Amino acid sequence: MRWMHAAGRALLVAAVVLAGYAGFGVRADAGGGAAFEGRGPLTLVTAGDLTDYLSPLLDDWNRDHPDEPVTLVELPDSADETRAQMISELRSGRDRFDVLNIDVAWTSEFAAAGWISPLERDRFPLDAFLRPVVDTATFDGRLYAVPYVTNAGLLYYRKDILDREGEQPPRTWAELVRQARTLAPKYGLDGYAGQFLPYEGLTVNATEAVHSAGGSILRDDGARVTVDSDAARAGLRFLADGVRDGWIPREALGYKEEESRQAFQDGRLLFLRNWPYVYADASAEGSKVAGRFGAVPLPGPDGPGTSVLGGSNLAVSSRARHPASAADLISYLTSERVQRRVLTEGSLPPVRAALYEDPELIRAYPYLPTLRQSVLSAVPRPKSPRYDQVSLAVQAVAQDVMALRQTPEQAAARLARELGTISRRG
Repeated sequence: MRWMHAAGRALLVAAVVLAGYAGFGVRADAGGGAAFEGRGPLTLVTAGDLTDYLSPLLDDWNRDHPDEPVTLVELPDSADETRAQMISELRSGRDRFDVLNIDVAWTSEFAAAGWISPLERDRFPLDAFLRPVVDTATFDGRLYAVPYVTNAGLLYYRKDILDREGEQPPRTWAELVRQARTLAPKYGLDGYAGQFLPYEGLTVNATEAVHSAGGSILRDDGARVTVDSDAARAGLRFLADGVRDGWIPREALGYKEEESRQAFQDGRLLFLRNWPYVYADASAEGSKVAGRFGAVPLPGPDGPGTSVLGGSNLAVSSRARHPASAADLISYLTSERVQRRVLTEGSLPPVRAALYEDPELIRAYPYLPTLRQSVLSAVPRPKSPRYDQVSLAVQAVAQDVMALRQTPEQAAARLARELGTISRRG
């Protein structure tokens, strides 16, 4: 998942959960969270911090909290490898990790397994965050993490070409299809690409198509399967038609984030769905589209579409040695002052709403208003305690649809059956 790469670049039930607290400084709280006790050294685990933006933030914390120093543990940049190593450590019952920087899609899984502790909502200024990001940190009606960075998909487009043709960037699927089919060939370009290789990126792209069409995949924290609907079929059909009609190049079926970014940055695409990090890369010296592109919210059938939320959340391990210090570290990392540095030093989208309206930041990061609009209309990925299995099922079905091996009707029915089986296992 791109948030892990970007972060590296810049960054069950109550009885089961409470059983994991014994002896680790956490007691049940009448307010629905956990009352944290115990102070001392901490370990923060995250994906690899390739640009070293996180270390200075922790250096400042360590200077101000000499009795509660934080040690940073960096796992691989790959989201799958990071998740696997985190889970291996958490299942062992050891107390090596105190604070976990986890993909937003993992919150439900980690909460249901009892690996992270529920939190007191009143301890964190959740009202100051962009509204949808808070939902990614909840499971079964309780707060299990605090949003740290967010992400939403944007539609990048060749502004120079649309301006030359007297066209506006597309707001609907029909406009995108028309421009991708007619303008792209005129200028020797492919029409549209996203992240269509069967991995987490395809889950995101398929989920966005389904939600943009007014459908959904799962509801009620994974308990209800909703994908076998006309809206979901319409979303899958949008992707299948793109391949069949040629405005999605077959080459794009092998694209992840970086391959699709490179295709756009090399001047080979008219339109690209990708994350905000592309803006800086495509504007950099050596980019063939520097100064010649723009970004808008994703289109949908009748107007703006729906992005899937990316990003990461900070959670306290249920085996944390010093939970009170861990909660304070999360408060520090999500404070407005530090969130500003997450953007300016880490090039990661912050979760604090006020930063998206700061004139100085907008001058430096002109995509912020568009990103804010996308985040506010975005949705989490399907919530499930078995999210890894859900995602694999979505990927497999979406791959067959885009490879034209199954019709959208067949695919939606198949996915509904597979997700029903996954849900019943839990």
